Amino acid sequence: MKTRLLGGIAALLLGVIGTALLFLYVQGAEARAQAKLEPVNVLVVVERIPAGTPAEEIGASVQRKALAKAAVPETAVADLTSQTGKVTAADLEPGEQVLSTKLVNPEQFSPGTVPVPDGLEEITLLLAPERIVGARIQAGDKVGVYASFETGSVPADAPVPPEVKGWGQTTKVLFHDVLITAVQQAAPNTESSAGDENVALPGGSAFITVARTDADAAKLIFAAEYGSLWLSKESELSENKTPPITNLGKIWE
Repeated sequence: MKTRLLGGIAALLLGVIGTALLFLYVQGAEARAQAKLEPVNVLVVVERIPAGTPAEEIGASVQRKALAKAAVPETAVADLTSQTGKVTAADLEPGEQVLSTKLVNPEQFSPGTVPVPDGLEEITLLLAPERIVGARIQAGDKVGVYASFETGSVPADAPVPPEVKGWGQTTKVLFHDVLITAVQQAAPNTESSAGDENVALPGGSAFITVARTDADAAKLIFAAEYGSLWLSKESELSENKTPPITNLGKIWE
């Protein structure tokens, strides 16, 4: 009986030790995984902040969170004390990170616009609602720019990618992470009859102003003059790649 008792005690001790070791292993694995993510503390919006709000007044509407470094832009703000005296240049929506580019000096604030980063210039494009994500783009957003062309007959010795030759129509991604600095849009005039009754259909085209280098601006002007443009709304988690030129051959692959 004594042997059985000692055996039971030994089994219990082994069970406790095993549980403890498993717990320590799991904790260590979580710590190692967290270390690989290189967590960075940033401020994330939890309640909508209107444009023009002083930085000193947004503390109750933001929350400090640890995010993977790969998902944090270089302009992310971790402490509002460095932004004292500034105001929000655009509406800040729940879930987005507070960026220094969206906090400007009061004299720089112009409703519906965001400041132009150093080294860039502005160019305005006139686009229909379906080409700007149903007119849901606003100042401060980042977009992708796609260009489509009717190339016609391409000479054999023309300096164009091989996939363009032999196909009359092509579409290509021109840029990612294009900053929208201003949007001028006609007021909606048609109410949606399905779903949310407060959702209005866009009533017309919009002037979309973007900030790019002079070389990029030339490409945008050329595409607007001789082709057509579409914008895609990008987020901080969008996977921005460089897909090949799309033509009819690619569609049927």
